[in-house]
Amino acid sequence: MSLTTIDKLHWRYATKKFDSSKILSDEKLKILKQTFNLTATSFGLQPLKLAIISNPELKKQLMPLTYNQSQVRDASHILILCVEKSINEDFIVDHFKRVEGLRKTPRTILEPFEKELINSFTKKNSAEIKDWMINQLYLTLGALLTVCAVEKIDACPMEGFQSKEYDALLGLDKKGLESVIVLPVGYRDESDFFINLKKVRRGVNELVIELE
Repeated sequence: MSLTTIDKLHWRYATKKFDSSKILSDEKLKILKQTFNLTATSFGLQPLKLAIISNPELKKQLMPLTYNQSQVRDASHILILCVEKSINEDFIVDHFKRVEGLRKTPRTILEPFEKELINSFTKKNSAEIKDWMINQLYLTLGALLTVCAVEKIDACPMEGFQSKEYDALLGLDKKGLESVIVLPVGYRDESDFFINLKKVRRGVNELVIELE
């Protein structure tokens, strides 16, 4: 019997111990890449990048920068979710060029929206823009975790890592990026203590308010 979506969400947990001998197939990795690309972001701007690490030696170097959490060493791949260091007018213009090219939308229709968006971002300070970008990144993280559950891929989202050291080691800073979330993905080790623990949730009746 195939598992339902809810069954798969129950199956998912933040994996603490990965089986280092089990590697994601190219097809599974492709699904995660496409998920990252297709997730909704505000205005469709996608102020994000995804770095993927599979090299065992590099994963070992990342482990002490992740407070020695073994998931980084043992997972099949490490996904590093990053935001752009800045969003400028050129970034927004490039987005509208893609819209025009793919949808063949006339410039007369696009130009007012383009100008409005440029004007809006010009009024924001760097901290406001960074907060906005991080909000978009967490939308993507949620999508990745859900797709991982559906595809029976184990994952463990991590905020506990040294972002600046990651960026320097991986050259992300030179690419104008800042790492925000580390997401090891792969397959659970059957000895992981957390596999059979029940989920602790507040429950639908407490969390959901139906307004009539």
